[in-house]
Formats: sequence, structure tokens, C-alpha cells
Amino acid sequence: VAPRYDLVIIAGDHLDLSSPVDGRAQTVVIQKYLELLSGKTKVVTCSGNHDLDSRNEEGEKTAAWIAEVSRAGVPADGETIEMDGILFSICAWWDGPIARERIDAQLKRDAARRSGPWVWVHHAPAANSPTSWGGSRSHGDEVLSAWIDLHQPDMVLSGHIHQSPFTKAGSWVDRIGKTLVFNMGQHLGAPPPHIIIDTELAEAAWLSAAGFQAIKLDQIIERPLQHLASPPAWASAAEQPA
Repeated sequence: VAPRYDLVIIAGDHLDLSSPVDGRAQTVVIQKYLELLSGKTKVVTCSGNHDLDSRNEEGEKTAAWIAEVSRAGVPADGETIEMDGILFSICAWWDGPIARERIDAQLKRDAARRSGPWVWVHHAPAANSPTSWGGSRSHGDEVLSAWIDLHQPDMVLSGHIHQSPFTKAGSWVDRIGKTLVFNMGQHLGAPPPHIIIDTELAEAAWLSAAGFQAIKLDQIIERPLQHLASPPAWASAAEQPA
């Protein structure tokens, strides 16, 4: 179904650290699938904490293999692209102060060139948000929360916390000031959790084996979000194979 979408975003944690398959072999497979996807539509991705495979010159952990993805034409860590008037800032996973400062500098540069909608791809969700709620406490990124308060992007697309949409007080979506933040979560079953955003209709839908929910991008999020018997018609149409 990839050709039915203008853009596919995969917000990190490509590798399975518990797998008996060597991490280097996993990266080869992931790179191939990202290249195949990019032959169907535009794809962007970022690294997550499970993707770190080496250390940089400063001694901080990094996902060096992601650079190969970028060279293959899939925008990734540290890149900024513009598509249909929307600015996308793609943030690496930061493991220490130097990588964090690089992201801070990237966001400041991008804030200066912002002229329309601005979207961040950042693996960890914001702190103290339903999108980072693990069931007993928040696992979100307080630094990201500070960046959101400072720059107020239109959207932040994350992952990292698998349970958030499936726990009481957790969710796949939140609004922080003017910023919508998303985390589709991770759950076994079909369909796998994913979020479809239609910027023209100003709607977003969350689809998973646990159910379906939807919001209007330009309206207040009223909780608890209602579970739908089926995905919205516009999202269902997009999911049908071409």
C-alpha cells in the first residue's frame, strides 16, 4: 500500500536486540527494505536506542549504519527536508551531550527557515505526555519537551514506548501547546499499529489489532478517545492495495 501515501515515516528502533540474528545482518535486511519502500514512495527514518551499533569520535553511542540508509536516498539522522511546503527535521537518537547539542543546533537552524508547517521525527516521545506513559510512569524525553516549548512545531512523530496507546492514561496522540505529538506504539497482531495523517482533511487515524481511533488535527482532543468499529472511510480507502 506504500504507493497510496505521499510519505512513510519510520521513527526508529529498526533492530531487534533480543534476536539471535547478528545485528549486522539485521542492518543489511533493514537497509534493503527501506530501499524497496523508497522505490514506491518517499520514506524518512531516524535512529532509536535499539539501533546503536558503534561509538563516534567523542565516544558517544551512535547508529553508524543509518548513514548507509541516507546515502541510499532515504533521508535520516540529522537531515532536514522540505516536501509539499512542509519542513521535516529528522533527529538522531542522542546518547550524550554532544549529540544532543547537534540536535539543538539543527532545530535552531530549521526554526529560522520555517515558513509553513514543521514536523519533527524524533524516536523518544515527550515527557509527561500520554504518548510516553508506560503504565506506571512516564518514560519520555524531558529535553524534547523543552525543545517543543521553545519552538512549537506543528507535529512530533515518535515511537520508543511500546505500551502507551494500550494502557490506561496512555495514548497515541497528545497536544502540547500548539504541537501535536504522536506515538503509534508496538503490539503484535495485524494490522501492526500505525498512524495515517491526512493533512488536507486535517485528520489522523490510529489503526491497530487493538482497535481504531481518530482525531481532527484542528480540534481539541477530548478524552477518553472513542474506539471506532472500523477505521474512518478515508483511512480505509488508503489501506486497500492498489
